[in-house]
Amino acid sequence: MTDTVRPVFHGFEQIPLREYAERAYLDYSMYVVLDRALPFLGDGLKPVQRRIIYAMSELGLAATAKPKKSARTVGDVIGKYHPHGDSACYEALVLMAQPFSYRYPLIDGQGNFGSSDDPKSFAAMRYTESKLTPIAEVLLGELGQGTVDWTPNFDGTLEEPAWMPARLPHLLLNGTTGIAVGMATDVPPHNLNEIVSACVRLLEDPEASVRDLCEHVRGPDYPTEAEIITPAADLLALYETGLGSVRARATYSREHANIVVTALPHQVSPSKVIEQIAMQMRAKKLPWLEDIRDESDHANPTRIVLIPRSSRVDAEQLMGHLFATTDLEKSFRVNMNVIGLDGRPQVKNLKQILREWLQFRSETVTRRLRHRLEKVERRLHLLEGLLVAFLNLDEVIRIIRSEDEPKPALIARFELSEVQADYILDTRLRQLARLEEMKIRGEQDELDDERDQLIAVLEQKSGARLRKLVKDELLADASRFGDARRSPLVARDAAQAIDENDLVPSEPVTVVLSDKGWVRAAKGHDVDAAALSYREGDGLLAAVRGRSTQQVAFIDSSGRSYSTVAHTLPGARGNGEPLTGRFSPAAGASFRALATGDNDSRFVLASSHGYGFVTRFENLTGRQKAGKAMQSLTPNAKVLQPAPIAEVERDRVVAVTSAGHLLAFPVSELPELDKGKGNKIIDIPKAKLGTERVVAIAVVPPGGALAVRSGARTMTLSFKDLDAYVGSRATRGGLLPRGWQKVDGLSVE
Repeated sequence: MTDTVRPVFHGFEQIPLREYAERAYLDYSMYVVLDRALPFLGDGLKPVQRRIIYAMSELGLAATAKPKKSARTVGDVIGKYHPHGDSACYEALVLMAQPFSYRYPLIDGQGNFGSSDDPKSFAAMRYTESKLTPIAEVLLGELGQGTVDWTPNFDGTLEEPAWMPARLPHLLLNGTTGIAVGMATDVPPHNLNEIVSACVRLLEDPEASVRDLCEHVRGPDYPTEAEIITPAADLLALYETGLGSVRARATYSREHANIVVTALPHQVSPSKVIEQIAMQMRAKKLPWLEDIRDESDHANPTRIVLIPRSSRVDAEQLMGHLFATTDLEKSFRVNMNVIGLDGRPQVKNLKQILREWLQFRSETVTRRLRHRLEKVERRLHLLEGLLVAFLNLDEVIRIIRSEDEPKPALIARFELSEVQADYILDTRLRQLARLEEMKIRGEQDELDDERDQLIAVLEQKSGARLRKLVKDELLADASRFGDARRSPLVARDAAQAIDENDLVPSEPVTVVLSDKGWVRAAKGHDVDAAALSYREGDGLLAAVRGRSTQQVAFIDSSGRSYSTVAHTLPGARGNGEPLTGRFSPAAGASFRALATGDNDSRFVLASSHGYGFVTRFENLTGRQKAGKAMQSLTPNAKVLQPAPIAEVERDRVVAVTSAGHLLAFPVSELPELDKGKGNKIIDIPKAKLGTERVVAIAVVPPGGALAVRSGARTMTLSFKDLDAYVGSRATRGGLLPRGWQKVDGLSVE
């Protein structure tokens, strides 16, 4: 006979790490989804909110009671029902007390409960006091009437309600937000009257579509007077799918020349808006605005005063820009993901939410009626026994006086139940006076009528009476707690930011580029760029005249083009700033040329090896930081300063080489390209490419003159004088007079 080997338990279980991690993650996910982040459709509350409301009711903090310290409530909540952090619990309590966060606050807070400017600036819970608001009775009023299931608390010593018997769809009234594992919820608040009206419509017409219900629920209703500008079609799509977004815009009015913002979108901080506007003012992106003031106070929670520079400023255009660039206009995500009656999270549309809530409400009312029916029948049963005792009072007294065990004797003598016998024995003699018979019979009649009504409602197969009861109670609560819509629904065009160039006054500027790549913009066109101060070892490379609102393009030694707006460049008082701080040229590349103009302006781009093409200025702009490839250069070729063109059909291109050869020909002979190498402008023999190069190019219009610089001397050639140097493109051109063949540059006068 062999001994049986019995397994030994070591106090732990061995399972694969993969299985353990998967199980732990799923358990955590389900906990976060069901017990923390997502609300229950029936009462619209998360567990922590439900426990706070219930704990306050148990503390006797009704709307008519005296408030108690919030620390007392938080202590009861975390000690009895919600064993988590006190700060998170208190923050949830504060949120339900903030009228700027909740459309219908459930808690009446006394003390510092934060402000719309900083919702989390509330005082510590030891300083504040709180109690429930009257509308919280909608959640708690039927709690003790058999309407909910009760579950043990975390340590099994107490019981707490699994949900609240809400008489109104609180989920849609106050909305909610939450982030779970793999899912989130964002339900916006709504107007009580509109939601009740939709519920009544659905009770009367169960086949009503979402479009029909949207005749009553016109859109969200935030606890702020900011306008909702989302188009009606988008709101309908939102309610049909349960997903979408709502756009809210601040409201403003004119007070003399000033613009006064009187309401901000939900959860937008006035100080943040002021900071956003001030940043634009400091960056000189709001030249129309002179100053901004915050005049908000207790009487005017939101009052931001914008002071334009003059009365000629278009207020609508200015506010449109601010709507597009600040939180004065904000979009709110909508994701109606909630835990349904089946205990599963799901994104539901408006009809699904209302229909499921009406089912929840009908079941709650049914449970309440059954609970009341049981109490009525029990009371009738007791009254029936009491009436027997009253009619046989002498006999009852005799039995009680003479019998050692009067209870069984009463049961046997009058055919009473144990409950009736106990009730008779507990009744005081003074309740058996002669007048009590009338009271007993009167109470019986009243309870008989109530029982008949309850049975009629509960046993009616069509459920019409139950629906009418639900409807009447909804309308009664709406008349008591309902109010007017706060967030007006207004059709508005989309806000447009004002183009930066439209904000900046168009002024003449001269953009100066130094040999080392430093740039600055001097006001005016009468600037002597060569006379400006430069850093040691640096000097003037090129200067162009333009307007402050125009783009300036810079070309580096590799042929790449970079651009920025002229008014963003530093002024001419200092040495400017290095372009390498704005742009990122390739290693070893340096900035060698610049140009400015309108998008349709045309320039001749050329290289020192004599190749070039015509291009529109727009092609030089677009890419800022990294630049864009513009000129394809042959080995050792250098970029020349672009030459602006007035008229392609009449102007002449003039090119001059370091050997003194000058060639003029019509601009129309050059191709117009977006980028590339171009065609040959002037011929340089291959044998001389190492020693001869193109020094400069220029474009001379009819009536203009060409200035040829050689050292300190300048020779001026009129348009007619250039006839002597006119030839075909790509030819050698004519030789300048002796003494002028060493050319330093060309310019057009």
